[in-house]
Amino acid sequence: MYKVLVLEDDELFASTIEDFLSDEGFIVDIAYDGEECLNLNYENNYDLYIFDINVPKINGLELLLNLRKSEDNTPTIFLTSYKDKDTLHDAFLKGCDDYLKKPVDLDELLLRMKALLKRNKKQFEIIKLTETLTFNPLNKRLYENGEDLNLPVKVLELMELFIENRGEIVTKDMIIAKLWATSQEYSEGSIRVYINHIKKLFENKDSISNIKGIGYKVEF
Repeated sequence: MYKVLVLEDDELFASTIEDFLSDEGFIVDIAYDGEECLNLNYENNYDLYIFDINVPKINGLELLLNLRKSEDNTPTIFLTSYKDKDTLHDAFLKGCDDYLKKPVDLDELLLRMKALLKRNKKQFEIIKLTETLTFNPLNKRLYENGEDLNLPVKVLELMELFIENRGEIVTKDMIIAKLWATSQEYSEGSIRVYINHIKKLFENKDSISNIKGIGYKVEF
């Protein structure tokens, strides 16, 4: 399931968004001010941000600017009551990818979210990897002949990253950012264990090749 962080100080509206997106299969965390949002971001990794602009402590614009400066490029949609072009222009300059003006049509929000996730290599259909292996990107589970392999969470997250970057090089920094939140210490040894775990699933052991000093080339 794709994980979404919502920054919205209107508790009723935030609850409405949470209920709607949860019903659509998303995992949703809610923050009611910028500081709480930053703390959640420090502790977790997210696939998408939905930010209001006018919120307490750190407004949505400044929060996103700080995230972008820290090289967090998570796709972001602003929900805002602002209608002036200067504010919307500033939102894009600070790194937002899309925006919707309030009152928000939730069906339109869902369409915008899916479009933005797809542009960022996120998928919504079952992915066939081999004759027997399939990956479900919505529940992030790997199946062999229809049976769930019950792989560890970090192995599945790494598999998702590899699938999104097939035919390309996946750097160590990309792996660390995907598997560990900012507050967590990563382990070089764990990365090797997770990669070997995935390699064993494929007959072609060269499906993931080590590019020394850079990362891994994914060709399955």
